[in-house]
Amino acid sequence: MAEKRDYYEVLGVDKSASIDEIKKAYRKLAIKYHPDRNPGDKTAEEKFREATEAYEVLSDEKKRPLYDQYGFAGVEGADQGGGAQYSHAFHDFSDLFGGMGGGFGDIFDNLFGGSSFGGSSSSRNADGASEGASLRYDLDISFHDAVFGTKAEIRFKHNEVCDSCHGTGGASGSSRRTCPTCQGTGQIRRSAGFFAVQQTCPTCHGTGTIIDKPCTACHGTGVQEKSKMMTLTIPAGVDNGKRIAIPHQGDAGTNGGPAGDLIVVIHVEEDRFFERDAQDLYCAVPVTMAQAALGCDITVPSLDGKQISLKIPAGTSNGKLLRIKSEGVPYTGSTRRGDLYVKIVVQIPSHLSPQQKSLLEEYLRLENATTAPQLIPLSSLNR
Repeated sequence: MAEKRDYYEVLGVDKSASIDEIKKAYRKLAIKYHPDRNPGDKTAEEKFREATEAYEVLSDEKKRPLYDQYGFAGVEGADQGGGAQYSHAFHDFSDLFGGMGGGFGDIFDNLFGGSSFGGSSSSRNADGASEGASLRYDLDISFHDAVFGTKAEIRFKHNEVCDSCHGTGGASGSSRRTCPTCQGTGQIRRSAGFFAVQQTCPTCHGTGTIIDKPCTACHGTGVQEKSKMMTLTIPAGVDNGKRIAIPHQGDAGTNGGPAGDLIVVIHVEEDRFFERDAQDLYCAVPVTMAQAALGCDITVPSLDGKQISLKIPAGTSNGKLLRIKSEGVPYTGSTRRGDLYVKIVVQIPSHLSPQQKSLLEEYLRLENATTAPQLIPLSSLNR
């Protein structure tokens, strides 16, 4: 028999490795050497067993200190060897591989037809009650409504408790009996080689009972699809991608289980003149060369339609940002608002009257602009 390798060496981690690092290393090895991916490969199977044994010890807060102090002798008899070690490791697989698209969970789905590790689904109670699914609703709103808030009428479809059977799934006078497939447990156990997993019973779908005479209105499901309309309050300052959860407005649960939630995802339309950065708004206004050079007072239309007076200082350059306080986006749940930043765009006339051209030529002569220009630092430019 080959000599055992050090567990840390097997997983390729240091002795100071954290639980997360150990788990990550084991996940990588388990996916690589899983027997289903390497059919008939005894070397891969042995490496899989070796990695699982190492993970079982190093992930256990009681066994790991014993192994660190006494080596293999410290953990002998603690579920080492044989096939018992895998049952412990598989309790952790839902955490290790859960939600990995195309990963370990898919391999087991292929082996066992959609199995779950460690008993029934977390959304299903011992009495068979199951929570309803949460639903998503995508809502488009204008830029203005996102900034200042609004009310929106939304219509959606969801499953409600059946009016005929009141959620039981059975016709009037019918009764439930113990499921003959799972004997009332709601789960069936399947094995393949040294793997043993549980899955939801395909006959009763985890309830443990079946109905002699299903309800004709809902076909035994206990729920019916219905359309619903409701008014949703959009708070001021909501941002693009914001999710608003409306409790218990998703699909109804089965066998007395609670309803899921309705998740409204906000999509904010772009505005033609305004942009947003957190709680600040940005816009741009044009001024003439003379206004920028001499300074002036202008009015700037705000997002909510007000006309705000803004002083343009003499000598304002193109691209200069001027701030108007408290005219930006409201902070949620507060009277405070961000600021409005106005970008000054100095317009150069493309057509000049003879008088304008004459005046500009005189100005050019006075400022002696024929002098050769000098380079200026790029950092001094408002880019």
